[in-house]
Formats: sequence, C-alpha cells, structure tokens
Amino acid sequence: MAARLWSWVDSRMPSLKQEWRKHAAEYYAPKNFNFWYFFGSLALLVLVIQIVSGIFLTMNYKPDANLAFGSIDYIMRDVPGGWIIRYIHSTGASAFFIVVYLHMFRAMLYGSHREPRELVWIFGMLIYLTLMGEAFFGYLLPWGQMSYWGAQVIVNLFGTVPFIGPDLALWIRGDYVVSDATLNRFFALHVIAFPLVLLGLVVVHLLALHDVGSNNPDGVDIKKYQDASGHPLDGIPFHPYYTVKDLMGAVAFLGIFCFVMFFIPEVGGYFLEYNNFIPADPLKTPQHIAPVWYFTPYYSVLRAVPPLFHSQFPGVLAMGAAVLILFFLPWLDRSPVRSIRYRGPYYKSALAVFVVAFLILGYLGTESTTVWGQFGFDAFFLDTKDRATWLARLCTVVYFLFFILMPWYTGRDEVKPVPERVTH
Repeated sequence: MAARLWSWVDSRMPSLKQEWRKHAAEYYAPKNFNFWYFFGSLALLVLVIQIVSGIFLTMNYKPDANLAFGSIDYIMRDVPGGWIIRYIHSTGASAFFIVVYLHMFRAMLYGSHREPRELVWIFGMLIYLTLMGEAFFGYLLPWGQMSYWGAQVIVNLFGTVPFIGPDLALWIRGDYVVSDATLNRFFALHVIAFPLVLLGLVVVHLLALHDVGSNNPDGVDIKKYQDASGHPLDGIPFHPYYTVKDLMGAVAFLGIFCFVMFFIPEVGGYFLEYNNFIPADPLKTPQHIAPVWYFTPYYSVLRAVPPLFHSQFPGVLAMGAAVLILFFLPWLDRSPVRSIRYRGPYYKSALAVFVVAFLILGYLGTESTTVWGQFGFDAFFLDTKDRATWLARLCTVVYFLFFILMPWYTGRDEVKPVPERVTH
C-alpha cells in the first residue's frame, strides 16, 4: 500500500521524488562528520518544536496588556497540559540559541564559512539575526516585570540613534511607552512575520549548502575524487547514514531537553527569570534589569562603552557592530587552510581567547556591575563597579581584535599540510 501510494504521488508530483534524491538519498556528504555536525539538524528540530508549541500557546494566550499575564497563569494552571507546552516553548528558546551558537562555533573550527560557502554563512547569519528579533519580540509576551522593563530598555536604545532615534523608538513601540499597542504588534511579529522570514531563510540556507556541498573536519573538497558513477569517493549518501546519525543525536538532545523541562525549567533564573513571575508594573522598576542570557554578551559590550555627551549611542553602535562584524568573517580569514586541525598556533590561540572573552561578556551581562565584590578583590585600587566595567571593556577589545587582526594572524600562521582526501 505504501508503494502504491508513493507511486500515485510520484506520478502526479514527480518533482517531489527529484528533490528527495537531490537533498537526501543522492546527496553525498563527507564520511568523516563528527560530534560537531549534530547541531545543524538539532537547530532544525528545535525550530519545529518552537513552531508547534507556539501554535498551541496562542490558542489560550491573550495579547492584551490587562489579560496577558493572567492568560499565562491560566495556561500554566488550568489548561490541560498547558504547563508542559509553556515549558517546552521557554526551554526551546534557550535551546535554540545553544545549538545555534555551537553550530556557529563549529563553522569557525573547521572553516565552513570559507570559499565557496560564503553565501551559506551569510544566510546563517541572517537566520541568527532573525532569531534574535524573534526572541526579543516573544520576550515581552508574558508581560512580567522583566519582560516589560527589558523591552522598555531595549526599545529606548533605538531612541539614542541621532536624528531618527525618537521617531524610530515611537514607531517600534506604537506608543510613547511600552503599552497594549506594543504588546499587540510584538505578538504579530513574533507569531506571524518573523517565523515566515525564519522559515524562508532556513530553506535558502539549506539550498545554498546542498549546492556547494558540506564542509568536513578536514576542510578538504570531497568532489575532487569521484568513482565511475560520479559520486565522491569520500562521501556517503545523506540518507540513510546521516539521517540515522542525526536521529541518535536528536534522542540524546531530547533527553537533556526533557530533563531541563521537567526538573529545572527556570535553570536558576537564566531560562525563566524570577521577576517574570510578577505582573508588569510600569510604576515599579526592578532592581537589576538584564536581557536573557543569549543577549548578554552584546549587552556587556553596550555597558562597556562609555556614553558620549550623555548619549548611549556609542554603546549601541558597538553592540550592533559586534553582531554585524560576523558577516565579514569569510573575507577576514586569510588562512590557506580551512580546518583548525591544520592551522597554526596563532589562530588556535586567538579562537580560544575569543571564546573566553565571549563567555566572560555573557556572564557580566547577567549580573550587576557590582558582582565582583563578592570575590574579595577589594585590594585593587578600583572599586567593584569600575573593576567589572574595565573587565567588560577589556573583553570587548579582545572580541573586536579577534576580527580586526584576523587578516594579519591568519595570513602569517604556520599551517600543516592538508591531506588530499578526508581522514578517519
């Protein structure tokens, strides 16, 4: 029956079979994929989880300033299975950024951004930007204290842009303050507009990848050596080999995902902030306002840059540059080899320092600037707030120097000979 059904569909839609062959059954991927190649498929899995759980949440959510917080409470307490749907969505938001960050790190490890995959990297960065916007718009929807004041702070940052800032902030909010109009437009953007853009970018990202072929841990081109049928000698069909491999990774990921969802859904206030369990109050500012953990590295960059003429625009500019500079990575990297396996000490050291600086910036962004006082550093000549600020400034400089100096240290690095074919 299944064969007859497939034959019936294929006779009326032959392009479906052709696409299946092109992107799965006859798409040859390098045979030496390792652990780092799980995260692309995991990102796609989390995207599906977020869309499905989001659909069920919208069935009971009320995008109204007077009803939004109560509707979340209703979903958690009264809707059958509502609590698990909400926790799936909140855990999935952080899981999405975790797998995307690891996916981007893998590209930097093995040179997946290098020629001829520049478009693959650019589409991936557009996905990252869209994901940031999707997360920001969705963050306001619970209408808790941190949601409200976090949105207030972020939107006000757009108001620092010279000349157009006030009008831009007013256009984003839809009102002079974060209000019901803001909640409604953020709901529309989060539920309809940005998911459509995200799905489109994911499609073109995969199309661009399958046109040029996947990279591998050795960074060599597997199309160079082919058999009599024109198939790469060092490649294997994506289906069934890598579909099975990705299923194994998905099972392991879902095990961790379910553990977090069932036992520690707040993750100490990083996935779900405790202030967000309090209804939004425009007359009561939280003691410490911070974005969700996946935005905190860029928030630290913002705080590290001192204001100019009582304007935070230099910090906003630095924060934007910290994201946009990633787009230029394919042209900044001048190394003759792709993979870190064959790169020299310059790139390896620079990448390690960059990762440490990024993690420190992320941690500083989650905490108040006075956090360093608890570690007993009072003997320093600076007070605790200044020490945290200067550490953030140092890490910000390291972050930008990693990219600015990349043409110099990648072009002069000592590299190892790259094998002609992939290694095992």
